[in-house]
Amino acid sequence: MQAERDHGGNLDAAMARHGGTRADWIDLSTGINPVPWPLPPIDPRDWTALPDRVAQDRLVAAARAFWGVPDAADVLAAPGASALIAAMPRLAQPHRVRIDAPTYNEHEAAFVTEGWTRVCEGHAEARVLVHPNNPDGRLYTTADADAALCVIDESFCDVVPDFSLVSLADREGVVVLKSFGKFWGLAGLRLGFAIARPETIARLRAMLGPWAVSGPALRIGAAALSDPGWAQAARARLSEDARRLDRALSAAGAQVLGGTDLFRLARVPDAAVWQDRLARARIWTRVFPHDPGLIRLGLPAPGDWARVEAAL
Repeated sequence: MQAERDHGGNLDAAMARHGGTRADWIDLSTGINPVPWPLPPIDPRDWTALPDRVAQDRLVAAARAFWGVPDAADVLAAPGASALIAAMPRLAQPHRVRIDAPTYNEHEAAFVTEGWTRVCEGHAEARVLVHPNNPDGRLYTTADADAALCVIDESFCDVVPDFSLVSLADREGVVVLKSFGKFWGLAGLRLGFAIARPETIARLRAMLGPWAVSGPALRIGAAALSDPGWAQAARARLSEDARRLDRALSAAGAQVLGGTDLFRLARVPDAAVWQDRLARARIWTRVFPHDPGLIRLGLPAPGDWARVEAAL
């Protein structure tokens, strides 16, 4: 049975129901940094030539340094974290996978598609830790990495790097996933990383095939990961903006439950009503089929705050 998949970023559905063009809307349904890393000029050869090994090695070296990858672990760049999530179930024979609820539903969809049985508690042969968790921001510890195959999805961990579990990536059976697009605000680039023991990375590399990452993504990723000053400033701004959004939500009568510094989760009497009211102001948010009282908002861009706060 195929697991249910629902996502933010579905602005087409919002426009179909409420009208307007993309330029009219503020999309807060995702958890993407609204102030992206500034793109450098792109060498025309990055568009016309197949990606070369030197560019791939440069990106991997930058990733190793930025995330403090253990010496005994290897790094694989991929066309987005989603491509790696889809590959995780094929690293072991299907049995039971523990995926705590609620969380990002692509993990369950990937495992169920490959014949695994999901459980939400107890022992299982595989375990998925979304760290920090989407949507509530829950953080895990090393003790939670207790399965033969343990997938640690750190797509949102760059806002809290001190809590990263990347130090576990040299353990047998552990795979740490990183998303580039969220923290750096460049989701359209489609770049993600797997960090694990070399034999695991070799298997994943074979699944993805050659030239998995485009030339422009290799260049942009290497440059951005080599810019720790921008990352530090971005964390400070995102933290301040997350607190500002909390205040606006609380003033509007919502109970802020948590989240990360890239999105905030709140409880309201009827999330669908809240989403519809904000949509009439051309502001799109995220609601959840599993709980009609939850609504999630990403952070507005600097020029959008007045409009969002007025709508709330």
